[in-house]
Amino acid sequence: MQDFLAAIGLFLVFEGLVYGGFPAFAKRLAAQAQDVPESSMRIMGTVAVAIGVGIVWLVRG
Repeated sequence: MQDFLAAIGLFLVFEGLVYGGFPAFAKRLAAQAQDVPESSMRIMGTVAVAIGVGIVWLVRG
């Protein structure tokens, strides 16, 4: 459970850096996301999850 909470904390740090440090970039990114087809976003999300699980497996395994 500690690792999960640490991961959520790191996620919030990175999100905060983007929104707090580069708000114009975050707005542009959100506007561009509307033009990406859902199927492409689903594939990118699945690949990101797989890479994340692989990294955690390598580090914690």
